[in-house]
Amino acid sequence: MSVTGSRERMVLGAADLLSRLGLGATSMRELAKHAGTPLGSTYHYFPGGKRQLAREAVEFAGAQVAGTLGSALKAGPAEGLDAFLSVWRGILEKSSFDAGCPVLSVAVTEPRDGDSGEAVAAASAVFADWCGLLASSLREAGVARNRADELSILIVCAVEGSVALCRASGTAEALDQVGATLSDLIRASLPQEAGK
Repeated sequence: MSVTGSRERMVLGAADLLSRLGLGATSMRELAKHAGTPLGSTYHYFPGGKRQLAREAVEFAGAQVAGTLGSALKAGPAEGLDAFLSVWRGILEKSSFDAGCPVLSVAVTEPRDGDSGEAVAAASAVFADWCGLLASSLREAGVARNRADELSILIVCAVEGSVALCRASGTAEALDQVGATLSDLIRASLPQEAGK
């Protein structure tokens, strides 16, 4: 495999482990084993160690979701919400509810400063990006700026929280309920003719 391929495999493996175990419970040795790469390669590609790899994994996961979300939002905010929910449903079901969001995992388990600061800053930037994409789509659909901003934060918070509930319960029920409620809120926030 190429150098770029090996590095990308490590980042992808780190994102997967973060979504399952969190950063604190993940060692470089486990990350290398999970990615199928030699431990020395991990330190070669990530001289900043586990924190650098975690930051890049968070950025990678964030970009993957943002790409899916951004594409779906071209059709409108309701379609974007459906795609956002679908991403998390796929991760939950594929992992038998053992994996969640690596971005949330880092955000809630790591301190904002010290060794973990760069990974948490990356998580904050990812959440802001997702909210920005949603808010922009809502504004384009005719929702007032303040309401679009509020609704975008609510969507990200509610979906991320429902993913945690789904992992705990082992079912997608919370995701379904949150999705239905958010869909209603989006529809009610759109101008009368657009919401029909």
